[in-house]
Amino acid sequence: MLVENLVSDRIKVGIVTANIDQLPADHTLLEDRLARILSQRREDLGEQKDAFRKACRDMMRIGSYKPTGRGKPASEYLLRTASEGNFPRINSVVDINNYISLKYLVPISLWDTDKIDADSWLFRPGGDEESFVFNSSGQTIQLHDLITGFAVKDGQESPIVTPVKDCQQTKTDRSTSNIMAAVYYPAHWTNSPSIEEILEEFNELLTFN
Repeated sequence: MLVENLVSDRIKVGIVTANIDQLPADHTLLEDRLARILSQRREDLGEQKDAFRKACRDMMRIGSYKPTGRGKPASEYLLRTASEGNFPRINSVVDINNYISLKYLVPISLWDTDKIDADSWLFRPGGDEESFVFNSSGQTIQLHDLITGFAVKDGQESPIVTPVKDCQQTKTDRSTSNIMAAVYYPAHWTNSPSIEEILEEFNELLTFN
């Protein structure tokens, strides 16, 4: 699996892959950890965690892109819902994704690899005219200067994920068997958490049965 990152000077992209056919619907390990982190996120983050949250937002300031308003990383949406007591519950794989994002305050993309043909993956800022549909209503997100993950097949690049929204075409559903996730992490961050720590727990929860 080839993954190329053209913005590695600003953003590390950690990749997780898994077959989730054996992932339990009643994921006890996840439930225990999620309950603890939801309780913690009802309180202030504290200075270091808030600095990391800001670093995750600032890493997206590429070219003209401004990570504000609806352009903020999805991890900030999850943080707000958790603080309000409205954290979304979908299914085991999405809940794992959202738990990791909430605990570590990093934006993450999650997609079904069987829904698009690719021989490699590329992360780069989106171009002037690039966009994709991100929900069932047909709404689109413009990708200009937004860090974007592309499925590459025979040299053709198809945009599918960003730290803000992911493409409707490749979203997971009840039929999903094989997934890939991309953890976006500020390249110059040297304190805890490390990207290795994040990926380790992500993989642990995806392989628990």
